[in-house]
Amino acid sequence: MTPCFAKEREGRPDPIQLAALAVLMFIGTMFVCSATMANATTALLPWYDQIWMRQIIWYALGLGAAAGICLTDYHTLARWSFVAYWATILCLIAVLIPHIGSTHGWGARRWIDLGPFQFQPSEFAKLAFILAGANFLSRPPDELQQRAIFWKGIGLMLLPFGLILKEPDLGSALVLLPTGLVMMFVAGTPLKYLLRLAAVAGILGTLLLADVLFAPPGWRIKMQDYQRQRLLVYFGANFAAGNATAKEKSEARRLQFEKSYQVRQALISVGSGGLLGKGWRKGDQTALGFLPPGAAHNDFIFSVIAEEEGFAGSVLVLALYAVVLFTGLRIAGQARDRLGKLVAVGVVTLLFSHVFINIGMNIRIVPVTGIPLPLLSYGGSSVLCSLIALGLMQNVHIHRRGY
Repeated sequence: MTPCFAKEREGRPDPIQLAALAVLMFIGTMFVCSATMANATTALLPWYDQIWMRQIIWYALGLGAAAGICLTDYHTLARWSFVAYWATILCLIAVLIPHIGSTHGWGARRWIDLGPFQFQPSEFAKLAFILAGANFLSRPPDELQQRAIFWKGIGLMLLPFGLILKEPDLGSALVLLPTGLVMMFVAGTPLKYLLRLAAVAGILGTLLLADVLFAPPGWRIKMQDYQRQRLLVYFGANFAAGNATAKEKSEARRLQFEKSYQVRQALISVGSGGLLGKGWRKGDQTALGFLPPGAAHNDFIFSVIAEEEGFAGSVLVLALYAVVLFTGLRIAGQARDRLGKLVAVGVVTLLFSHVFINIGMNIRIVPVTGIPLPLLSYGGSSVLCSLIALGLMQNVHIHRRGY
């Protein structure tokens, strides 16, 4: 389904994108350090056991993996894409098994413990889906007009989506949808199919919101309590039913205050930074523990940066992401074939979705969901997969021309 080139003219990595990535990793190290060193217990650990040091190790491993990816033509990687895809599907199934998958935080079963390390299959499933989807969609244009091919492409996307949603991990599941649909659009899937699908998705989303906001308890769609509460917090809806007793309303107000705590503190952090911020490791929200220590260096790392470096630091972070994304679009435009274009477009869409959702929840333009900010949030699987994804994009750039 993809052309085979006997000879290749080797190129060089995109230096502008690499420079932006280097600065993002430096910022990530600095502010993971700031967010974790504010905790007195963590600060007493030796330097080699600090969380920021582990972040550096993950950066090194990710860069090594990305370099290895760049050494192999993406056509060769694509030939193994469905092996990787089904391997990650098996891992997503395995993580749901109680004695294999481990539970953390809100009770979500998302990790597989490997001794001292934790492996999050959903992060690797995103990469496998991009490669497999690009390989599947790089078929002749006339085949993409067939309805059967369209539904096979949707099935390729919905299988990991459903398994990740089952964990539950709504944020990671949701980013698969724009990634898959944009890849299908760029590949040449008929627009009428995509518009009909978008209309159905819009109707289902509207019904879901109506259920969350207005349906009485006995009529509600099955959903995790914390997911429903996050949506109620986002829309400012009352946790108590209209016919609730005074005691129930009082308990609902208490619960609503508790569940909106992280969002309020994140907004305070962002707003209190002003133009230039309070300075590195001088953020009151982090130092005094208003931003929860377990989330400050993960989901709410942007709030830490905004408080300590202000509007200027926030704009710098957004500018660096813009450089990565726009150079990615340029790489897609210069790709030598549709397979390369689809791989680059898939990576760009995935990264954009992560950045938009994470920063959006920090400033309350989207509901809170546990999705990391690429290269800035702490996390082994997230950092590793972000760098591998960017290695795939550089691979397309390096192999963009052939004889």
